[in-house]
Amino acid sequence: MEEETTTGNPEPSGPHAARPLPSSATEGAPVRLTVHRAWWVAGAAALAIVVAGAFSTMPGILQGPLQQEFHWSRGTIGVASAVNMVLYGLTAPFAAALMDRFGIRRVVVVALSTVAAGSLLTTVMTAPWQFTLFWGFLVGLGTGSMAMAFGATVTNRWFTTRRGLVTGILSSGSVFGQMVFLPALSWTIDHYDWRPALVTLALAALAVAPVIWLVLRDHPADVGQSPYGSTEFVPKPAPVGGVARRTLTVLRDASRTAPFWLLAGAFAICGATTNGIMWTHFTPAAHDHGMTVTTASTLLALIGVFNVAGTIASGWLTDRKDARRLLAVFFALRGVLLVLLPLMMAATVNPAMMIFVVAFGLLDLATVPPVIALCRTFYGDDSAIVFGWVNAAHQVGAALAAFLGGIARDAFGTYDPVWLVLGAACAVAALVSLTIRGNAVRRGTPDRTAAEPVQSAGPRG
Repeated sequence: MEEETTTGNPEPSGPHAARPLPSSATEGAPVRLTVHRAWWVAGAAALAIVVAGAFSTMPGILQGPLQQEFHWSRGTIGVASAVNMVLYGLTAPFAAALMDRFGIRRVVVVALSTVAAGSLLTTVMTAPWQFTLFWGFLVGLGTGSMAMAFGATVTNRWFTTRRGLVTGILSSGSVFGQMVFLPALSWTIDHYDWRPALVTLALAALAVAPVIWLVLRDHPADVGQSPYGSTEFVPKPAPVGGVARRTLTVLRDASRTAPFWLLAGAFAICGATTNGIMWTHFTPAAHDHGMTVTTASTLLALIGVFNVAGTIASGWLTDRKDARRLLAVFFALRGVLLVLLPLMMAATVNPAMMIFVVAFGLLDLATVPPVIALCRTFYGDDSAIVFGWVNAAHQVGAALAAFLGGIARDAFGTYDPVWLVLGAACAVAALVSLTIRGNAVRRGTPDRTAAEPVQSAGPRG
């Protein structure tokens, strides 16, 4: 986080601009260091994303308790999880448009209230359809509204420089939430019941809502400031009406451009090779080689730990390097790791497996900052909505891998072919990433770097 002096940046112009002090009042005055409001806004956004990420840990640890209490099948429980996952992906682009219409702060507070309500209502359910409604629908809508498209919206409005770094920090918030809450929630379920765990999540969401309302602001102009790194005052744009129509119009316009389909295709492969296969099938695959479920789950949690470092590092690199080439490198390395994974599997943790855990963790979410940067470059003011649609493709890829991975295991009796196919898919995604070219979209205000579409949206340096 960088600090700036109150006298070092040019004063913004416009109705909200502060008047400069007379020279006699400033001569000899001590320089006071202040933190730009953008960093406080990013911190509040990260807090909301962390809490939303914690909700994604629950379906896995709820299956056993729900089966024991209600005698529901895994398929029945899985319906709610599937609805939750689909809505998580589909809600994001509409939520980004809602933020342009009603403001970021209002949408996020409503989203936190929605996930809290869904969590609390789940504690009093008695039938599977209620679980699908409360957890699948309400929690899916709420968490989808605080997905990565939310982070992209905050970054676009509040930052001109350091966009890649901020994107990396916000993108890692979801995984960080899983790491922070998962052990505590598991302990609560083991020692008490699954209902106190859900109440804990609901209280966490309700506790964050006032912080969001007090700290988060929709635009720098609301507090009379320029975006971080900008030398010009940026007026707050007028609210954009017709949320559903605009979201679908942005999809229509973006779908007529080659970069959208290339990004969506590459990100679908990203979802298949991360959430879809690793978070669903890594533990049973390791168990096939004799590893205990507890050990395999611990390794998966370690991958999440290195996710945070990898995503932040990727954001830092995205500010400085060609986003297309970064994507290609990330996909190529991930593909190599997946192809080699069957050779690393064993009944016990070995050095090769630890190398895989560290390397895959660093690469897992590293694709997010470059993809957001390329969306910003090509689609300007509509980039958050476009990224929401690209992220929906990510969720589709994840769902397909989760489903087809299980079918392949049943058919072949091993996951080895799955790792090989997905490794090859990563090679395809790497090649696709290098072909992403085009001109800035006509709608919206393109980023200043849109004239150089192969570069990341942030300046070098």
